[in-house]
Amino acid sequence: MKPFFINFKLNHIHLNMVIHNSFADFVLFLYIHMAHADGEYHPSEEEAILNKVPKLYPTEGDPVGKLKAAFASYKGVKHDDIKGIIHDTFHHFPHIKFSQKYKVYTDMFDIVHADGKVHEAEERALAELKEIIDAGSEVNKG
Repeated sequence: MKPFFINFKLNHIHLNMVIHNSFADFVLFLYIHMAHADGEYHPSEEEAILNKVPKLYPTEGDPVGKLKAAFASYKGVKHDDIKGIIHDTFHHFPHIKFSQKYKVYTDMFDIVHADGKVHEAEERALAELKEIIDAGSEVNKG
């Protein structure tokens, strides 16, 4: 039988889930995640994302290639880890202003609506993202 302290420590370890080196890479990850929230990846959602890539990467000459690389990276992430990645990464970039984070949220709203219908899973994903952004802004105020 393990002592309480060791058992407590083993059950309450929080691994840092940050996998992105830049906020732009993280935002592209979020765009892709939002486009997949309903279990489908529609061409109109991909087009909406591609329209946003040049703003994220103004010096990138190949937005399609950038999206393909980000898509491959997204596919390598376990679905159960995504919420932790999103939460930890928002906190990893405290210098990003609330207005920039909220712009990400409005971009996601555009992506979700790109296929002309909003599924319950997409609404949940948007709500979770908004909660994380709002929680992060409260933490950064204190």
